[in-house]
Amino acid sequence: METVYITTEYIKLESFLKLANLVMSGGEAKLLIQDGYVKVNGETCLMRGKKLREGDKVSFRGAEVQVAYAP
Repeated sequence: METVYITTEYIKLESFLKLANLVMSGGEAKLLIQDGYVKVNGETCLMRGKKLREGDKVSFRGAEVQVAYAP
């Protein structure tokens, strides 16, 4: 599992997918989230504005990425 670090209290799912280099654009992220391809903590998430905090896990296309605060 890969870890992606954030410097804020939370990050929106759509932005996190871009930060983790799982998608190329916000438009792509929006469509993939709305179509049910993204899971947060093991459950399909259809909210692109879902707030992710430290410890949350995002699954997408076989990749699993965990959110952590920057050291």
